[in-house]
Amino acid sequence: MIFITWNVNSITARQSHVEQLLESYEPDIFCMQETKIIDDKFPREMFTQRGYEVEIYGEKSYNGVAIASKEALSGVTRGFKVEIAAGSRRLIAGEIGDLKVLNIYIPNGQAVGSEKYYYKLEWICALKKHIEENYKPSDQLVVCGDFNIAPEDIDVYRPQEWNGAIMASAEERKHLNDIKDWGFIDVFRSHHDEGGLYTWWDYQRGAFRRNAGFRIDHVWATQPLADKCAGVIVAREMRELERPSDHAPVVAEFEL
Repeated sequence: MIFITWNVNSITARQSHVEQLLESYEPDIFCMQETKIIDDKFPREMFTQRGYEVEIYGEKSYNGVAIASKEALSGVTRGFKVEIAAGSRRLIAGEIGDLKVLNIYIPNGQAVGSEKYYYKLEWICALKKHIEENYKPSDQLVVCGDFNIAPEDIDVYRPQEWNGAIMASAEERKHLNDIKDWGFIDVFRSHHDEGGLYTWWDYQRGAFRRNAGFRIDHVWATQPLADKCAGVIVAREMRELERPSDHAPVVAEFEL
């Protein structure tokens, strides 16, 4: 099974790029973040004509998540049970048989110490509670998406320059690690222990050319599913396209 997560940074602006990705990798499950479009305007036909079912949870101009799957998802949920941000659409989940998929877009946080930063921490706490109330570590569960956090210094270009900054602060990392300790494995790191592997590069200052990036897009799996992960790559070629998303897709293969 080919599983992909990608912050597309507007499904409308990146439609041809998404089509190229689907043709190149033929994913069984494709999780998208930052679709930036209301549900009625989402380009479903791009997926349905290729045999995908699509579940979406979007909003105009901001945020938005979606899952395209070759098999229909059951038990689809959208958002948290408690409203920590009315209208902020950042979570969608569903199931295919025993496989459970949780697609998330964690807030950026803007700057350490800002109001948006503390909202980010609040959102991560709500996510942890959501996972604890709805899943078990023994489930075949994958949580993926744009986490907007580089878990370790190895996931940051020149980490000494970003020490304590947004996406690399100690408090963000602690909150995220609390979720990981519940029972997740970072399957990318199960297959790669080297540095210099990133998923996001700023549009400014030639960051992609210099490989000045962050690894903030992740695929985490519970042990029963992580044991079946055959490999994970970053599809950097999608970042090389004209007018690309600032993120590259993460592609994982599971032997299911």
